[in-house]
This record gives sequence, structure tokens and C-alpha cells, in this order.
Amino acid sequence: MVHGKVGALDRDGTTKKTEILKGAMQEFLKHGYAATSMDRVTEAAGVSKATIYSHFKDKEGLFGALVQWMAEEKVKQVFGAEPLQGDPRIVLRQLATTVLKQMACDDEHPQLVRLVIAESGRFPELAQLFIRHQFKPVLERLSRYLADHPELNLPDPEATARFMIGGIVHYMLTQKIMHGQDIVPMDGDRLIDSMMHLVIGCAKF
Repeated sequence: MVHGKVGALDRDGTTKKTEILKGAMQEFLKHGYAATSMDRVTEAAGVSKATIYSHFKDKEGLFGALVQWMAEEKVKQVFGAEPLQGDPRIVLRQLATTVLKQMACDDEHPQLVRLVIAESGRFPELAQLFIRHQFKPVLERLSRYLADHPELNLPDPEATARFMIGGIVHYMLTQKIMHGQDIVPMDGDRLIDSMMHLVIGCAKF
């Protein structure tokens, strides 16, 4: 019985924290960092001031937690819980396709990235949170997968992983974050086809 109550309390705490983070996302994206207050977030999340301050001591801490939460959620959406396995010709294409499809239907993540970039001059630690909890795990998992497939004949799997991630980040930056899709339009399938050609081109299957 005691364990059940503790578990229920933990779930309630996690639910409240998620509600606060969702409310914070709404307010930060709508009003920007400077114009968002803890009072605004409290109202948007539908919680009391006591509840919000029991989880986050100030706005900076809340924004940092939001950045970390969104970054970790994005990694889960792309990779799932299991390690990458299977034929690189299939796995790498599926991985890139998943990322671009999510990018096409997800407006919140690019907006948050834009906000993090805008605030990175004043709060470099927030940008570092994003790198630590999104870019680094993606780099490590992709590098490990490439290294585990010697048939790809890659001299530097980590550098190759950085190249692949960089291509997708550049696509996201120019097409969504910087609103450049009408200036330098690029079809996602072309990007994936070229990426696959470059990565798989020297493979020995």
C-alpha cells in the first residue's frame, strides 16, 4: 500500500510538471522570453503559484527545464527506446525520413530552437542544455551505429554522423527556422537521396 501511494504521488508530480512545461511552452513561444512571467505560466498551466515554485525556482530555471524536456522528447521521437539495428541502407534512410516528416508537422520545436538561439547570447547555458540533451545524444547514437557497421567503410564514423546531422540541421535552419523555403527551396527527398549516396557510396555489402 505504501509503495502504491508513493507511485501515485510520483505520477501526480510528473503530471503537474508536464502541465507546467506545456503552459510554459505556450507562453514562451507566444510572448518571447523577456515578456513571459511566472504568473503567465501559472495561469496557462492551470496550477497554483505554490505548485509552480515547488518545481522551478525562477523563470530561467523553468526555461532551462523546458529546453531540456523538449530536447529529450525529440530524441525519443526520432530514435525510440531501442538501439539502431538493421541494414544501413534501410535504417539511415528511415531515420532521415522520420526527422524530416516530424519537422514538417512540428511547429513548436523550430520555434523553441529559434528562441534558444535568440537568448543564447545572454544565457549561453540554455543553448548548452540544448546541445547536451539533443545534439549530443543523437551524435553518440548515430556515431555508434555507423561504427558498428564496418561494411560502410567509413574512415571516421563520428565525422560522418556530424555531416549527416549537419545536413538536416541546415535544412531545418534554412527551410523553417529562418523562413527561407521560398528563397532557397529544397525538397527533403533530394537531401536524403544525396546523403545516402555519399554515406553508402563506398560501402561493401
